[in-house]
Amino acid sequence: MSNFLYFNKSDRKVLLLLLLMATIAILVLFFGGRNGEMTVLSHEDSMEIAQEDSFQRGTYQSRGHKYHQKGYYRNNYYGSYYQGTQQQAQPVAFDPNTADSTTLLRIGLSPWQVRNIYRYRGKGGRFHKPEDFAKIYGVTKEQYDHLKPFIRISADYLPAADFVKNENHRDTVRYPVKLLPNEFIVLNKADTTQLKKVPGIGSGWARRIMSYGERLGGYVDVMQLTEMDGFPPEALEFFIIEDPQPRKINVNQLTINQLRRHPYINFYQARAINDYRRLKGDLHSLDQLKLLKDFPPEAIERLAPYVAF
Repeated sequence: MSNFLYFNKSDRKVLLLLLLMATIAILVLFFGGRNGEMTVLSHEDSMEIAQEDSFQRGTYQSRGHKYHQKGYYRNNYYGSYYQGTQQQAQPVAFDPNTADSTTLLRIGLSPWQVRNIYRYRGKGGRFHKPEDFAKIYGVTKEQYDHLKPFIRISADYLPAADFVKNENHRDTVRYPVKLLPNEFIVLNKADTTQLKKVPGIGSGWARRIMSYGERLGGYVDVMQLTEMDGFPPEALEFFIIEDPQPRKINVNQLTINQLRRHPYINFYQARAINDYRRLKGDLHSLDQLKLLKDFPPEAIERLAPYVAF
């Protein structure tokens, strides 16, 4: 202080002015900082809070409120805004594995609880049952009891063991009742559910029967089932045919590859039909097929119901 007196008058005025400006700056920073409550956040937290801010401002403004000052929202981050959210909570069905911030805020959770859910999911956490939601840090028992009826866990997040258990249960409970002796199934009109009622026919054979019938164009005789390797002969007595109306193929219009798709026409027979058409014109009857060496009588007999000219 004694050294201060050695400065001339103009220097002392400059020093006093600088001291006054420094004092004013400190006061402005001190009182202004308190009003704004600036907080240094990590990059991760700042990004999460920014994302939540956008959702919450949109929700808050949609309810008819306005922001009167920049510090309003931040000061109420854990205070009055949370209370307002609780009061106006609108519980809806939600999956905690996929629900977005808007939905989670809407059902009454606070922003920091929403952030905890996002962090849990971001680390690979999954909700496999409603009770798992109660394990989120900050979720109270009152909140959980209130929201539990609205929790819907997608099948993608349920434990695989539940599906195995349910499938076994369905196979046991819903096992089809088998036919009794002298009961029948109309083969050319049955579906897989009816086919599985036949003793010796399960899901696998039911699918094969339907597939083979589709390739044929429909069954016209029960004995056609024996054309499938390994078919259980004891099941034949439970089938009958009624009013067969097979789907016919026009042998004059199909290519070799199209003809050979039918179970009763092999490659050589398809080629023989194609060569005959090319050399002599269209076929008009089965008698013309008898002239071809690749068509013995038995082949023509079983093909007859499926051919058109």
